[in-house]
Amino acid sequence: MKVWKSVASALLVSVLLAGCGSNAGTDNGQEESASGSTVSLKVFVAQPRLKEHYDKYIEQFKAKEKAEKNIEVNVQLEMPPADNAPQILKTRLASNDAPDVFALHAVNEIPPFSKAGYLEDLSGQPFVDKLLDSVKPSITDAEGKIVAIPLETVSWGYLYNKDIFEEQGLEVPTTLTEMKAVVEKLKAANITPFELSYKEAWIPQLFLPLTVGALTQSEHKDFVEKMNQDQGSFSDMKALFDIFDLVNANGTDKALEVGGDDGSAAFASGSAAMWIQGPWFAETILKSNPDLNFGVAPMPINDNPDDTKINLSTSTSLAVSSSSKNKEVALDFVNYILDDKDSSAFFEALKFNPIAKIHDFKSFPWVDDAQKYVSEGKAYEDPSLPQAVKDESGKALQGYYSGQLNQQQVIDALDKAWKSYNKVNK
Repeated sequence: MKVWKSVASALLVSVLLAGCGSNAGTDNGQEESASGSTVSLKVFVAQPRLKEHYDKYIEQFKAKEKAEKNIEVNVQLEMPPADNAPQILKTRLASNDAPDVFALHAVNEIPPFSKAGYLEDLSGQPFVDKLLDSVKPSITDAEGKIVAIPLETVSWGYLYNKDIFEEQGLEVPTTLTEMKAVVEKLKAANITPFELSYKEAWIPQLFLPLTVGALTQSEHKDFVEKMNQDQGSFSDMKALFDIFDLVNANGTDKALEVGGDDGSAAFASGSAAMWIQGPWFAETILKSNPDLNFGVAPMPINDNPDDTKINLSTSTSLAVSSSSKNKEVALDFVNYILDDKDSSAFFEALKFNPIAKIHDFKSFPWVDDAQKYVSEGKAYEDPSLPQAVKDESGKALQGYYSGQLNQQQVIDALDKAWKSYNKVNK
């Protein structure tokens, strides 16, 4: 699941959403040669920690394209950090310099990007029939067109060290009070309850979808609708601070100096029993400690066990730019993501969930953990929140953690960000 940095200004957002970028420019990155054509394909994916796996898969794609179509493909892979990626991509789109293939967050980014006309219609592509029916809605736009191919489907809440829980005789808590009891037992055993890693703003923002997602299933079902109409307020989401405060009061030191990769290594070493994070870091965690026995559980946000549910999300997905000059090769590339022969090994190496009928690799243990909650009806779809609001929440919660903002200031900042989004997207 990857989270984008907030928009630098309303002007840039309005440029992004005003309409489809033009096809200006004459350099299409394609040259003819005696042996066939040579194409430069620009691919933009904000997952630098997984670069070695993408590099390997791209080389396989290049060989396939050469063998089957006699096209020499030069793939220019751009992998910025998650905090910087959204601003870079939006600037590129607004300046008619779109990558041919780029990653976006399915739930949060498809609606505005599709509305702006930046996404190629992929509905007729071969990969579509391979997809599991459960993932198709998340990559379908308001007009019913499939406009991306999913990479990551995740079930998440927080990660916990199963061995520590077993050694301490702990059960997974179902309420906030039970979580407090778990925290106290861990502290009594001189075990730090939570890993904290807030250097990258997208990590503290994870508390936002966890809170909104849970509460919109119960007492605040119309929260998103009211906010979209400028009639709501994040004062209804104060449970956010209850769990955030509990975690921060019982976590590791120097959170603002620790990013996702360092947090993964620390959690893998057993520095803390829990981490508010998703299994998208599984590959990084297991690279540090292949023997770590960790699980996924839903985060309690209050004392209503009915609100303690797992978050289901389709996050990182690949789209083809509607203005790409190399659309044939770009389409070949996204279809290769679900290649009958090679796709399963690719997804397994990335530690991603199966998303297609052709995927035959065994589910990972944390997937089985989450599926248990799903089968019991204890799950919700990732809430559709404006990306600008999620980005603002990351910065605001960094400020709240450091003492620069109080609760009301965080609420005011989030309300303002949503109203600004509504103004631009009328």
